[in-house]
Amino acid sequence: MSELRVESSADTTRTPFVEISRDEWARLAPSMPIPLTSAEIVQLRGLGDRLDIDEVAEVYLPLSRLLSLYVANAKRLHAETTGFLGTAGASTPFVIGIAGSVAVGKSTVARLLRELLSRWEDTPRVELITTDGFLYPNAELERRGIMARKGFPESYDRRALLRFIAEVKSGAPEVRAPFYSHQSYDIVPDASVVVRQPDVLIVEGLNVLQPPRGGGLAVSDLFDFSIYVDARSGDIARWYEERFMALQRGAFTNPNSYFNVYADLTEEQARDRAHYFWNEVNRPNLEQNIRPTRARAKLVLKKDGDHSVSSVLLRKV
Repeated sequence: MSELRVESSADTTRTPFVEISRDEWARLAPSMPIPLTSAEIVQLRGLGDRLDIDEVAEVYLPLSRLLSLYVANAKRLHAETTGFLGTAGASTPFVIGIAGSVAVGKSTVARLLRELLSRWEDTPRVELITTDGFLYPNAELERRGIMARKGFPESYDRRALLRFIAEVKSGAPEVRAPFYSHQSYDIVPDASVVVRQPDVLIVEGLNVLQPPRGGGLAVSDLFDFSIYVDARSGDIARWYEERFMALQRGAFTNPNSYFNVYADLTEEQARDRAHYFWNEVNRPNLEQNIRPTRARAKLVLKKDGDHSVSSVLLRKV
């Protein structure tokens, strides 16, 4: 398992990251008004997350401000570069990648940043895409014999994902991505998600920070900024079990749900099934593929056992 060394008062090891405590981070944007109500924050919160208005004010408002500075600098650099070259052309979308384990809360982070960034004057059009749509259809996963490894890097059509982001980045008027249904647990034929020239594109997924293979281009090479949502493995395992149990009592009871077969399990049986999925699928994926990409992020959000962010690791400029 890769280790991410950071600076502290007791550690002078050379590192590309500096760790900022939550209190210090919150002081970076002390007077910014919160553009969301408590009700809106609840709607953005994922199952099991404990996001509240204090967390938004102290963690995510400063983060959105930092991202807005990166976006503004990217636009300024584009203008200066085109002026230097004597060419013309609109600036390209700013692309943010958000990675992390299943159940760590990265989807909530992505949705929240979409809402916060869209409130900034320079980025009114913010789109969010998840990499679920670039999973191979279940039939193809079965054909390849990797259905049990769904969510691992090899289960994604990485060429299609790379092509999608490259087209958005190039300024194409309209780019379509496959639509994934969590109810059917599969790609929906003839359905798509449409992205139309956003100011910012957020790409959220388990493995978006994977390095290139065979010397080629990686999806992360097209990111202007990248975020890794981090927590201790034991905490993530507990959050995963809690979420599975909540889904077993809720969404799994829908007769159209792929996971309806688990709806009638006893509590003990459901917990055993959650442990199995975590130990056989999600934990190995985290340890082998996801966590090793943490050091490739520009910013790491470190979470405590209650889902709150305790500190921020920022790559030095």
